[in-house]
Amino acid sequence: EARQPLWRKLPVPSSQINPYRIVIVLRLVVLCFFLRFRIMTPANDAIPLWLVSVICELWFALSWILDQLPKWSPVTRETYLDRLALRYDREGEPSRLSPIDFFVSTVDPLKEPPIITANTVLSILAVDYPVDRNSCYVSDDGASMLCFDTLSETAEFARRWVPFCKKFAIEPRAPEFYFSQKIDYLKDKVQPTFVKERRAMKREYEEFKVRINGLVAKAEKKPEEGWVMQDGTPWPGNNTRDHPGMIQVYLGSQGALDVEGHELPRLVYVSREKRPGHNHHKKAGAMNALVRVSAVLTNAPFILNLDCDHYVNNSKAVREAMCFLMDPQLGKKLCYVQFPQRFDGIDLHDRYANRNVVFFDINMKGLDGIQGPVYVGTGCVFNRQALYGYDPPRPEKRPKMTCDCWPSWCCCCCCFGGGKHRKSSKDKKGGGGGDDERGRTGSSSAGTSWRRSRRG
Repeated sequence: EARQPLWRKLPVPSSQINPYRIVIVLRLVVLCFFLRFRIMTPANDAIPLWLVSVICELWFALSWILDQLPKWSPVTRETYLDRLALRYDREGEPSRLSPIDFFVSTVDPLKEPPIITANTVLSILAVDYPVDRNSCYVSDDGASMLCFDTLSETAEFARRWVPFCKKFAIEPRAPEFYFSQKIDYLKDKVQPTFVKERRAMKREYEEFKVRINGLVAKAEKKPEEGWVMQDGTPWPGNNTRDHPGMIQVYLGSQGALDVEGHELPRLVYVSREKRPGHNHHKKAGAMNALVRVSAVLTNAPFILNLDCDHYVNNSKAVREAMCFLMDPQLGKKLCYVQFPQRFDGIDLHDRYANRNVVFFDINMKGLDGIQGPVYVGTGCVFNRQALYGYDPPRPEKRPKMTCDCWPSWCCCCCCFGGGKHRKSSKDKKGGGGGDDERGRTGSSSAGTSWRRSRRG
């Protein structure tokens, strides 16, 4: 079984797709008759207006046809996590899963609530993946001391949150959304200490929220002389448009262990250098800076980028992507795996179309049936080779850290549909190295998505 494929493609059943195709063909025939009638019966009294209207109708007809082509042959893909574990992550043996770097981008913590960013980071640190192969980089494009302090508090809370998640296999692993679920949280839980530890963890999370709220309240009243760090030196990012680059490693050293003495994934704060008169290319420039920083610190062969308000709602999401990217036949040809987005806090009837069902569950599936989906800006696992053009070097072992801050050596489509795995397993544009974008090919995973937190 270790030699079997890690995924398979499932076409949409004929009973579902053929009626849609019949309707499209009938509409195309009617459209042809309509256009023939419009062309053969000109308005002799207003030829210019008639000509303009016919051109517009031809253009709309062409755009409609182009819009239907990707929907003609949609596909769904499913993965086999048990086969992935059997091949690369056998129990009792060192894991051979590829390392991955998470990129989280934020700009203004007063507009993007720090507690949401903290939940995103916590969901990343707690994913079901080897800790020595998981690193999280947070890009603070606003050079905010609030974001810096928030990550410091988040790193401390992660020492208790991560082992709690892995011990009881809870989902999702963003505490704000886990504790707010209106479900029976005792379902499938058999450990006698779960209720007691959950109650204690919820209390600790509420205390964590109070500390974050205190930081936010303090940040709303900026001193005239600017922010000052604990050692009395001015905060380098007081001028958000003119400051040096800043990097701080919170977790990942030998001394950064959780409360049970286990190692934690690396957590890195990055604020790129900014100078007046230079185009910083906004989010694209921030991603490029993270690519360069991560290449020095970890250089994982795969990169997953998320917005600060998107959390991982399935702890096995990375493994889902690896079923494609580490596939012995297809993996070397893939540029990226794109996951769909899902939204919390939506009203029952979804009056504002926040679920994006048409885009993610229809259009993207159709594009996957042709060659691959488009990159939607978040929830995408990139192959670093697709960005660089060559394979990153393989480190022999994880670099040791001398302190908590510096190292000693200074087109896959959205994961759609229900994941129908074997009984032993339960059941997501390539960018160039610069700010330009170059794509190769894509593919898809199954049963996983990124959730976006919505307030109000």
